[in-house]
Amino acid sequence: MSRRAPLIAGAASAVLVVLAVVVLVLPKMGEVGEARDQLEQARREEDGLLATLGSLRDAQAQAPETERGIERIEDQVPPTADLPALFRLLQRAADRSTVDFFSFSPGTPVPDPAGGFSVIPSQITVTGGYFALDEFLFLMETLPRAAKVTAITLAPQATTGTTTETDTTAASQVSMQMTVEFFTTDASAGPGSIPGPTEGVPAAAGA
Repeated sequence: MSRRAPLIAGAASAVLVVLAVVVLVLPKMGEVGEARDQLEQARREEDGLLATLGSLRDAQAQAPETERGIERIEDQVPPTADLPALFRLLQRAADRSTVDFFSFSPGTPVPDPAGGFSVIPSQITVTGGYFALDEFLFLMETLPRAAKVTAITLAPQATTGTTTETDTTAASQVSMQMTVEFFTTDASAGPGSIPGPTEGVPAAAGA
């Protein structure tokens, strides 16, 4: 009986230790694990917030360039047809290229089926020497306003009467007719639009 007493006491102590672990240690370990998970989640959220903050700072730093880009796009495809300004751009190109004759006949803006913009079909006629026409085409390519040339027709400039030495320059002139599309983000431009249609200039404007 006396030999079993230490064994029983040892077993009881072991049971108490196990109970203490179950009752006291394991819950604390669970709390520690949960706290670690929360800390890791907080770190991930902090990393996400820092990344967002960095993106916002980058966007703020790039804002002036973005605004300039938007302004360039608005210049190329303005919010209205603005035919007078378009005519002035083309007239300057004609003056710089030193063509002898220039005319611009814009049509009525036609809304794009997708509804995002309107197309302004136009006819441009210029007459001059080869180098003048080549320069005019270059200036059309670099025009601040977006333009799409869909057709070009070249023909010798017709002359009347007998050709003399003084008529050599006139005889070497070429007439160029261009079908060009310009654009506006005004999707309501054209007949039946609100507040109303933006009509094209009925008669050609010549230089």
